[in-house]
Amino acid sequence: MKRTAFAAMAAAASTTASSALAQSVSTNPAGSGPINAALEWVQGTLLGNLATTAAVIAVAVVGFLMLTGRIEWRRGLTVVIGCFIIFGAAAIVAGIRSVAGVTH
Repeated sequence: MKRTAFAAMAAAASTTASSALAQSVSTNPAGSGPINAALEWVQGTLLGNLATTAAVIAVAVVGFLMLTGRIEWRRGLTVVIGCFIIFGAAAIVAGIRSVAGVTH
């Protein structure tokens, strides 16, 4: 009995919360041109050829150090996961935006 009442309250709360969270989002506010240009430059730098080369070298060096026992596996996996997060950031944000119902 308690579970069904809790489920009903949770369903009611989620439907009212989703309608409250549905707001219109402006894609580019007025005066944000220079800021957007700077952020696009940072994104291009972080995801460009130089960054990709550096990440490949870092993963190769860390992998070699892990295989020879000079670095602990936990620290090595942290480097690899960090590379996944950096290069997958656009997909991660797109997934979060789609779950939140925000349109671009």
